[in-house]
Amino acid sequence: MASGSPQTLKLPMILLAVANLVFLGWLLWPWSEAMNLPVGGTTALDPAISLVAYMGLVYWISSGIKEPTAKALSAGAMIGLIAGLTLMVREVLGVRTDPGPAYIQPGLLGVAVILWGVAGLRGSRVAGNAGLGALSGLWSAMVSGLMACAAVLAELYLAGASPNSPDPWKQYQGLAIGNSITQGLVHSLDTATGFLLLGPLAGAAAGLLFAFFGQNQKSQGH
Repeated sequence: MASGSPQTLKLPMILLAVANLVFLGWLLWPWSEAMNLPVGGTTALDPAISLVAYMGLVYWISSGIKEPTAKALSAGAMIGLIAGLTLMVREVLGVRTDPGPAYIQPGLLGVAVILWGVAGLRGSRVAGNAGLGALSGLWSAMVSGLMACAAVLAELYLAGASPNSPDPWKQYQGLAIGNSITQGLVHSLDTATGFLLLGPLAGAAAGLLFAFFGQNQKSQGH
């Protein structure tokens, strides 16, 4: 498939990664203060590095590919949008004073993983190759991860982590990790990194599992 094909969401994914990176840098400015966050500043650096890696991976994976691979990516991209919306709803519920029953947030995360598995199953079928189920699931999770990351950063902005305030770092009271506001910041950054790094691993595993399960069911049917 040509690199400009819209089905894989290549360009939107790269643009969303860039937008997330710029927004992250804007929220955490000045970065000299961000480097004082726990673990030697890697709390702030991890999501930034992950977003840069996403740009390269998205371009590399979707460039110069053959038709079966393009079909697998296309299937993953479409289902990834649905899974991404699921994760965004999960994040919105997480900041509400009454998020509902305790099982809702883990349940929504489970739904996203299942959707990545479905993406792997669908990708393997449209591509005619069970092995591409892992790629389809991974791609689906990358789409979802970028969307979820955007939701997390939006929550940070709404919580007041904005350079428009007179001194955005004063609210973190010297970045003392025992402070609840700082803990919230660290949790949000770790959550964004988790979506970006662990999501694709879970997506690839679920996609491969569903693809092989579907292949076995198909073989037994014959």
